[in-house]
Amino acid sequence: MNTNQIARVAALVGEPARTGMLLALMDGRALTAHELAAAGHVTPATASRHLALLVEADLLRVEQQGRHRYHRLASGDVARVLEGIMQLAAQSVPAPQRIATGPRDAGMRLARTCYDHLAGGIAVAIAQRLVDDGAVVIEDDTATVTDRAGAVLEGLGLRSEIVHAQGAGKRPPCRPCLDWGERRMHLAGRLGALLCTHCLQMGWLLQQPGTRALQVTPRGAAALRDWLGIERWQAVEAAARR
Repeated sequence: MNTNQIARVAALVGEPARTGMLLALMDGRALTAHELAAAGHVTPATASRHLALLVEADLLRVEQQGRHRYHRLASGDVARVLEGIMQLAAQSVPAPQRIATGPRDAGMRLARTCYDHLAGGIAVAIAQRLVDDGAVVIEDDTATVTDRAGAVLEGLGLRSEIVHAQGAGKRPPCRPCLDWGERRMHLAGRLGALLCTHCLQMGWLLQQPGTRALQVTPRGAAALRDWLGIERWQAVEAAARR
C-alpha cells in the first residue's frame, strides 16, 4: 500500500477550499470553475489551481460543453469516500452550499428545447428513469440504448420498433448531453429527438413563440407524472420553482 499516495489524497481533500468544492459536487451535478470558486470561498484564479490538482489526482473530471468546462466527481468511489468523511464529521460539518445554476425562468428550467431534443428538469428526469430501468446505459461521454428501452418507453406510448429504429446517417442513436440548468445528463441523439417530437405531438408540451421554453399542459403533466412516478415528478416541479 502506497502510504505517500494516501497522504496526498487526504491532503487534497482536507484543504478547506477544496473540501467546499468537493461537497458542492456531492449532489451529482457538474459545476463551472466560477461556481466552485464561490463554494470554496476563493477567487476564480485560486479555484482554478485547486481544481487542476483535483483533476490531476483523478478526484474530479472535466466535461466540455460548447464553450464551457464543467467539473464533476470522477467516480462513485470518490463520492463514497467523501460521504464516509462527512459521516465521521457529521456533528461539526455544515450542510454543503447549494449552487444556483441555469436559467432563472422557471419555465426554462422545467422544459425547453436543446437544438432538436428535450432539455430541462423533465428531460433529466426522463433520462434518469431510463437509466434506472436499464433502458439506457450512460458511461462517460457515451450512451447505449438497451433491449429494455422498447418495453420501458411503451409506457409513454412509443412503439418498440420506433425506439430501436436505427435511422439513416451518422447521427448516434443516443448520447448524453449535460443539461445547462440541472447539470446532470439528459439525452440527445435520435432517441432524444424522438422523445421531444413525441411529447410535442401528444400535446404534452407546447412550443411558445420567441423562446425555447416549452409549456407543460395539464394532460402532459398527468402523463409524465404517471410514467416518472409521483416522487420524481414532485422533485422536478420543486427544482423548477427554486
